[in-house]
Amino acid sequence: MISVIIPLYNAENTILAALDSVKNQEGDFDFEILVINDGSTDKSAEKVQQFIDENPQLKIQLIHQYNKGVSSARKVGLRLAKGEWIAFLDADDVWLPHKTKVMMKVLTENSEIDFLASFRNNECIGFPYHYDHQNLTEITLRKFLIRNIGQTSTVIFRRKVLENTGYFNENLRFAEDANYWLRISEKNKMFVLGESLVITGSGKKSFGESGLSGNLPAMEKGFQKNLKEMLQRKRISAIEYFFFYLFLKLKYIIRIIRARI
Repeated sequence: MISVIIPLYNAENTILAALDSVKNQEGDFDFEILVINDGSTDKSAEKVQQFIDENPQLKIQLIHQYNKGVSSARKVGLRLAKGEWIAFLDADDVWLPHKTKVMMKVLTENSEIDFLASFRNNECIGFPYHYDHQNLTEITLRKFLIRNIGQTSTVIFRRKVLENTGYFNENLRFAEDANYWLRISEKNKMFVLGESLVITGSGKKSFGESGLSGNLPAMEKGFQKNLKEMLQRKRISAIEYFFFYLFLKLKYIIRIIRARI
């Protein structure tokens, strides 16, 4: 079974498309869909409940909580998940119909892969990632610090990852997914499939448009906190910390410039 965790906050205009994209996945997969309503004040929850009523053949749970942020919502979903595979889907994103079929084929044929992400929005990602004959490239700690990769809605991972890494840090509201990926990388083999299988945020660019990722200064602080945590965990040296600190500052300046163009 694949547990699909969907954090929900004021997404009444997009949540049905997200749910439909799971419903319409090609292949014979057993999905458990966990929608965590994080204190929505619009009609998001009502629309999900209507979808549940209209699709009794699907395993869907709608869980309500006070607004605590996306990390808390995902943590609740992870605690409830029963599947041997875990996937995330944001409420304003959609999976292409063949996403699960393509990614599960890779995972079942490569037992060494614990965590698999894909591309989204027809992106093209190069250095420091180099793809093999299977169109796969490994994510390592240092590669990830140079270029973070693996948007949340593109990811599927084995249950062992949850067991050996734990949950999202619910105290983080920015770059929380990057923090989780960095911690996952300590004990698991992580790869990216160089194929675009998800449409995120209606195809908008990653930074500077809207939502949490639109707050570039806060995102920068989140990345720097993640970097400091890696130093404290002794996964990078002090010299590497200084290098990556400057590197992230430079990336932040470039993003500010790009967001204004």
